[in-house]
Amino acid sequence: MNPATRLFLLLAVLLVGGCASLSPQQRARAEGIAISARSTTVECTQPDRCALDSPLRALGGRAMAESTEQVPRHYATILDEGELSLVARLNLLRSATRSIDLQTYIFDTDDSARLVIDELLAAARRGVKVRVLIDQLSAISDVQMLGALSGAHANFELRVYNPAFGKAKLNYLDYVGSVLCCFRRFNQRMHNKLLVIDDVIGVVGGRNYQDDYYDWDREYNFRDRDVMVAGPEAREMAANFQAFWDARRSVPAERLNDVGKTLLREGVPAMPEAAFRYPERIERVDAEASDADFISREFVDTALPVKSVSYVADLPRKHRNEREDEPLDGQHLTEPTLDALINSAQSEVLLQTPYLVLSKPAQKLFKGLRAREMPPRVVVSTNSLAATDNPVVYALSYKYKRRNLRELGFNIYEYKPFPLDAPVDYQKLVPAPLGNMDKSTSRGSVIGGSAAGSNVRGSGSGRKSTPGGSEVEREVLRTETRPSFLSTRPANRPVPVTRQGARMGLHAKSLVVDRRIGVIGTHNFDPRSENYNTEGAVIINDPVFAEQLAQSILRDIHPDNSWVVAPRQKALVLSGLNYSLGKASEALPVLDFWPWRYATDYEFQPGPECLTPLRRQDPRFHACYIAVGDFPEVDVGPKWLLVRMLTAFGAGLVPIL
Repeated sequence: MNPATRLFLLLAVLLVGGCASLSPQQRARAEGIAISARSTTVECTQPDRCALDSPLRALGGRAMAESTEQVPRHYATILDEGELSLVARLNLLRSATRSIDLQTYIFDTDDSARLVIDELLAAARRGVKVRVLIDQLSAISDVQMLGALSGAHANFELRVYNPAFGKAKLNYLDYVGSVLCCFRRFNQRMHNKLLVIDDVIGVVGGRNYQDDYYDWDREYNFRDRDVMVAGPEAREMAANFQAFWDARRSVPAERLNDVGKTLLREGVPAMPEAAFRYPERIERVDAEASDADFISREFVDTALPVKSVSYVADLPRKHRNEREDEPLDGQHLTEPTLDALINSAQSEVLLQTPYLVLSKPAQKLFKGLRAREMPPRVVVSTNSLAATDNPVVYALSYKYKRRNLRELGFNIYEYKPFPLDAPVDYQKLVPAPLGNMDKSTSRGSVIGGSAAGSNVRGSGSGRKSTPGGSEVEREVLRTETRPSFLSTRPANRPVPVTRQGARMGLHAKSLVVDRRIGVIGTHNFDPRSENYNTEGAVIINDPVFAEQLAQSILRDIHPDNSWVVAPRQKALVLSGLNYSLGKASEALPVLDFWPWRYATDYEFQPGPECLTPLRRQDPRFHACYIAVGDFPEVDVGPKWLLVRMLTAFGAGLVPIL
């Protein structure tokens, strides 16, 4: 695009957007309308604000009481199961006595998100100070709801991070404008997910506020992970939240152009009525969240006393323009800390990421590990094409399988769309994807346990079905990594698969080093997390915790849940030529033409000689595993062509993917 055309389009966008902008005086009036409408009535006068008597909140108090400045005391609980992690959040919100700080990237208005919103407002009415910080690109865009929340209560505050063109809801011209005028700033997102209660207990991990993070979506759910930490490190979480809350890019919802126009035109709107799709599950989690015995059993009894705990998170200054005079040293924290942990590995690195796209510094890091005299084993758990929420990003992982296996020495496991032994209560999925599964795979199953049966198939649930399978149809944002120029709607969505049912995709971001250090956070270990997003992670130096996290990841790579990526068996003739041509094709920046790939996916075939899963380096590997193709369980069609095109032409997208 030549400069004249670029300038013309930018001016057109700004003219259209400018018509919707508020003057400073109008913005101040809108803010005044919201503030004056906020109720100041507090429903509880007790010192604890009528908080729920919660064993989980009490664990936070206990950790603080047991701590000294020299010897802090912490307890940590891994939240693997989606619905249980929602129950934990609801219980914590109800048990807050002073403050609630919630920070997230995606915040929907569906069943789970509405439950959380209602609990936040209830806490505010009890007298708890509630602050909610959401990223603009992927969070609530319902202007009526934002207007209602902005005037809901004096104890409730809502801010929106980095609002493009000062708006909550973007249209296509806004996206075009973002590419033309401020591409980097538009893509600088607050990807942190954090919940802090009373500065004594915090939750960090991959989950946003949307049904598919809590096993509540009828078509596609994320296999995700959080960690709940009770103890003094919650204060560091609160301090990091405060830095984002005070940042210039964090704008009160009532000061946004479209929300402000609504307030000026009609005052504070009424809160939209909740319309829950499945009231019975709302009743179930509502009861569990208030059941002290249930909370003790699921979250307190399973909490581990851990040694060293640190919350490492980027600061908003990571998003400042590099040309500013003020140095950024000390503000870009998460990535170098994680790199140093990986570099310290002596025997093993377990890495779990939904998007295996490596930056050049990451490649250099792993090449350094590989070059050691005794290199540590590197195990990577990631998505298959059938499981991923983002086929565009998967294309880059596919392109570099040879490099990742041969040059970096990775042992890669790709998550299946219909895992047989995921940490999910299969009986409670709506509808159940795998029929009548044995209770051994539901809540409370043993980590690493066997599946209920390999011949179980889906029961049918897709909104739209192909003759052989299902396709995800709901127009919701399912990916956190989409480039902003694709569209205002989720242009990326999971590909059609060969059978029907509610499938799963990996979304957990975790790391275990030498079974002594465990990390759970928001960092995807990809270029976008390094360069564009702000991220956060809990790092726990404790062998018992690290082993528990390792077992959770190993469960995900079990043959019931993942395929193994391994080199193909060498052909009898021309194998060397095929390898050389494939390597040369991979290195081309704009054309990856060679169709015969170095590696493919394999399925374990148990038998008398194959009793346990093997590593791909084992001489018996090809006797115990069968090749299932590059894209197993994918309903091959236009999406296959998309993947091939992006492996050919998409290398330039790596920095923003």
